Amino acid sequence: MRESAELDTLDLKIIQGLQVGPRLPFARIAEVIGVSEQTVARRYRRLRGDGIMRVVAMVNPRRLGQSDWFVRVGCRPGSATRLAEALARRDDVSWVTISAGGSELVCSVRSLTSRQRDDLLQRLPAAGQVLTLTAHEIMYRFAGGIAQDWTGYGGPLDESQIAALTPPPVPEPDGPVTLTPGDGKLLAALGRDGRASYATLAAETGWTQGVAARRIELLRAAGVLYFDIDLATQVMGFASSAYLWLTVEPARLEETGELLAGHAEVPFVSAITGACNLIAAVICRDTEALYRYVTTRIGAAPGSGSWRSRRSCAGSSRPGRGWTGRGWPSRRGRSVSPSPRLRASDAQPSRSRARSAAASSAPKPYPDSQPSAPPYRAASSVWNASMVSARGVCSAVSAFSTPSE
Repeated sequence: MRESAELDTLDLKIIQGLQVGPRLPFARIAEVIGVSEQTVARRYRRLRGDGIMRVVAMVNPRRLGQSDWFVRVGCRPGSATRLAEALARRDDVSWVTISAGGSELVCSVRSLTSRQRDDLLQRLPAAGQVLTLTAHEIMYRFAGGIAQDWTGYGGPLDESQIAALTPPPVPEPDGPVTLTPGDGKLLAALGRDGRASYATLAAETGWTQGVAARRIELLRAAGVLYFDIDLATQVMGFASSAYLWLTVEPARLEETGELLAGHAEVPFVSAITGACNLIAAVICRDTEALYRYVTTRIGAAPGSGSWRSRRSCAGSSRPGRGWTGRGWPSRRGRSVSPSPRLRASDAQPSRSRARSAAASSAPKPYPDSQPSAPPYRAASSVWNASMVSARGVCSAVSAFSTPSE
């Protein structure tokens, strides 16, 4: 992957167009932005090949009756990379970051069953490399639930172009959707490439192209499946990023979360359980911009009694999953490459759907097998702080010590 890239306005329009509609035909994007279909396809192949962006499919565990978790692990010096690689190979771990000096890692756990989640959270503290562990359940996402939540790069499309590219809503199914082993193959293929053709998906699943297309639409309508964008934001010129762990007065938690969600620097913000009740990912052009954001905008946020910051920068290693562009090895590859990006896409398909999803209509997990959880992160959307996609690892740099919680 390149350490930096010169992206022109057309590149950014294509990126934003795919954020609006990750599986839109290139012909439709070309029509709206005023270039040829071949130009859009060629630019996309270059952006993906250079490791700047990709489209992935994600499974929403909440629609399976499960939850998303942030897990923070304090590690023995020198052991974080090995532990992170082991975690990243798990299907229920969407991404992993490693802090400076290998003292801590943070991962996103999105298990599809309670047994799978409990197996990880109960076994992890017993690992010899682990010194401390805290788990934070994501209660509600204010930002980071849809692919276009972050347009800090400028968002060159106007409102009419965004409207023209926005796919029509998918009608919800009449009843709950039960996942099958065949869905596992479908989701794994879409996790490797969210824009895989129906012919490719038919070959992977043994279905016809029509069956594959209808199944995707059904899973999307049920809220089980959604499509996301991975962006290498540091390559796009955003060199400084951080996690902010905030403690906010409960009565003002929603107000503060919605406020941060409206900041261009914040691609992801969620209410969580634990000593801190709000976490935000922040992406800035440089350290000075990060400092200005923290001291002026966070300092003025209502109800924030205290906060901790964890700086994240370009990483050192990442065995990729399903990312075959330059710098991103294949599904089971063990090569490493700098990965200066973080995704906020371990998220729900939309805020409105998150609020309205009823537990009674949640589909049941796979009866016989678990699918490989398609990556992201994340996921959405895009954060940046140097992360990993599922089965991928990337180191991050932290300028702050791990708080005791």
